Amino acid sequence: MNLKSLMALAAIVLALSACGSATPAASPTATQAMAKATATALPAATAVKTATATSAQTNAPPGGAPPAGNPPPGAGTGAQSATQGLSTATGKYALDGKTATENGLNVTTAITDQSGIYVTNGGSLTVANAAVNTSGNTSSDENSSFYGLNAGVLAAGGSKIVMNDSVITTTGTGANGAFATGAGSSVALKNVTISATGDGGHGIMATQGGAVTLENVVMNTTGAHSAPIATDRGSGTVVSTGGSVTSSGADSPCYYSTGDITVNGNTCKTTSSEIAVIEGANAITLKDVTAQTSATTEKWGVMIYQSFSGDALGSHGIFTATGGALTNTAAKGAMFYVTNSHGTITLNGVKVSAASGVLLQAAANDRWGTSGSNGGTAELVGIGQTLNGNLVADKISAISLSLQKNSAFTGAINAENTAKTASLTLDATSSWNVGADSYLTCLANADGISGTTVSNITGNGHTVYYNASACAALGGKTYTLNGGGTLKPLS
Repeated sequence: MNLKSLMALAAIVLALSACGSATPAASPTATQAMAKATATALPAATAVKTATATSAQTNAPPGGAPPAGNPPPGAGTGAQSATQGLSTATGKYALDGKTATENGLNVTTAITDQSGIYVTNGGSLTVANAAVNTSGNTSSDENSSFYGLNAGVLAAGGSKIVMNDSVITTTGTGANGAFATGAGSSVALKNVTISATGDGGHGIMATQGGAVTLENVVMNTTGAHSAPIATDRGSGTVVSTGGSVTSSGADSPCYYSTGDITVNGNTCKTTSSEIAVIEGANAITLKDVTAQTSATTEKWGVMIYQSFSGDALGSHGIFTATGGALTNTAAKGAMFYVTNSHGTITLNGVKVSAASGVLLQAAANDRWGTSGSNGGTAELVGIGQTLNGNLVADKISAISLSLQKNSAFTGAINAENTAKTASLTLDATSSWNVGADSYLTCLANADGISGTTVSNITGNGHTVYYNASACAALGGKTYTLNGGGTLKPLS
């Protein structure tokens, strides 16, 4: 069938839809039908080069920003499948199940739910020197976060996009820069600049098993709920090397994981959110990353939590950093915070600074979980690490610190004696410089204790108490600390 016949067919579809359907969102619109017909009729290489669309769909997207709070909002209104979530999706440049290579592609669109580039059904697109500009809003914030609706560049249905030396700019709501959704879907970006300024406009996202690979990508987001590097429902994988990310919108951490995010040699600056957030049993791994949050309100440097929104399963988040630096300049807010979850934080040779003076906090938060059982369990492991700041917890939360391979910690542990449990493990090469009276459930320090003298804990005149009934290794004895002070059972 030729293009003229296909356009006539689309006109018939438009007339029929005007007469009958009361639920147009349940099936593709006539506009989508025409777009698909056009993409089929034209060679992939000439589908939509240097195209501009300035018209918007008649129906404005429903109002309602995501609920305020930290981190980005969770579940409730999104579609239950990618087929439903992308039922209104179109692409200015659309590639359906085919393979194409483009150079110098220039795509602009202002249409609701329309991506600049949309590859689906196992398609494969390689593009270089492209400019993608979208300004349309999403019709569903949730479907944008879950499936990539309205993203600047979108790979779905097992499709692949490779983009080099290009620029992606989005200004609409829910307009993520680049997005991979579904098993087998992937986006690989190299030497790409992304600007996303609308609320819910992340830099890149991977969901439902999708994968994103980044090399020397520079990203900036300014909207609320717009983490530059993120995954969402159904998990996803992101590997980033080099480049930089900045965010200034509320609740927009540099890195937000409901999957597996690995970042190497990146820089991160955020002015209104955490450096990193892990939801559920997921992970973030940083290597030689220099990251800073300068939020003026109470924010944590790194947060591990479980919202029970349905976006992420499990409740054991893992944060690992090697080299680089983590800085939290907020006057309030711990460097590391765990709530309604179990968090394991491993630091190896990282420069860590928290202006609040709180290094680690585990505590309940009335925004997540069930009151009385929504505390945190926080494990901090230092390897060749210098750490400063206090460790705190509430009565339903637990904290532990393990220092290995010439690590040194200065600060107090559970100074208010509020923690459910608090423990410290020191190897023979590591030390603790006590900053205030502290309360431990138990101390594991076999190599640092000789008789009743502790050589690798400098007391500074303070007392460290322990629970004799929970710490048989200390035998209920009182010990002398180096530099004055005592280690003794709590009466």
